[in-house]
Amino acid sequence: MISPAAPTTAPSVDQSEVDRFARIAGEWWDPKGKFAPLHRLGPARMSFLRDRIAGHFGRPLPASRPLAGLSILDIGCGGGLVAEPLTRLGARVTGIDPAADNIAAATTHAATSGLEIDYRAVTAEELAASGASFDVVLCLEVVEHVTDPAAFIALAASLTRPGGLVLASTINRTMKAWLLAIVGAEYVLRWLPAGTHRWDRFVTPDEMARHMSAAGLSRISFEGMVYDPLGDRWSLSSDTDVNYFAAAARPEAI
Repeated sequence: MISPAAPTTAPSVDQSEVDRFARIAGEWWDPKGKFAPLHRLGPARMSFLRDRIAGHFGRPLPASRPLAGLSILDIGCGGGLVAEPLTRLGARVTGIDPAADNIAAATTHAATSGLEIDYRAVTAEELAASGASFDVVLCLEVVEHVTDPAAFIALAASLTRPGGLVLASTINRTMKAWLLAIVGAEYVLRWLPAGTHRWDRFVTPDEMARHMSAAGLSRISFEGMVYDPLGDRWSLSSDTDVNYFAAAARPEAI
């Protein structure tokens, strides 16, 4: 049994990043608080996740619970902004985060919402050591905060069952991303606390493709997500200059 108070000594974990998000854990579900940007991009993000997962496993859309029976791991789940809607779509969700404060916030909110979600304050490394595997592994807004993206993607792949799917979202390392995701979002619009992101940790799609391929994943594809300031909404796009999703499959066992 995995201890809910497991230490955060894994190589993918940057303790300063864990501490940064733990300090504001109480604001996860405030749509006007420090996590407001995640609330804004929620509809576009969930549209991507639902369609990619349903398509990969041959689930018909539209349907009220298209992900019924599928096991999904949300690495770096935070307060549960993704875990809850996926649960409502029928998935059996496990959410992990090395920050116990985040898991406490997520657990409390799920309980008040009447949702059963397996939240654990553990690292992905510790979960992998237990032999766990899932139909889908999510790495959303996490890759840019880990110490070794290649090792992290390999870890995510190891937690995915043969025939399963890895879905990631992160920020491209471009000047446009620096201007919009750091200067604009953190210092001009103040959507995020200053220092939330480091440009040198952003990952290009080419780098992501190499990491995924090296981890044994295949059928790698990308989709962008862009913000419309006039409509104050995010939408999916072919533009991957700033925010983008990556999808890859773990081949079936021979």
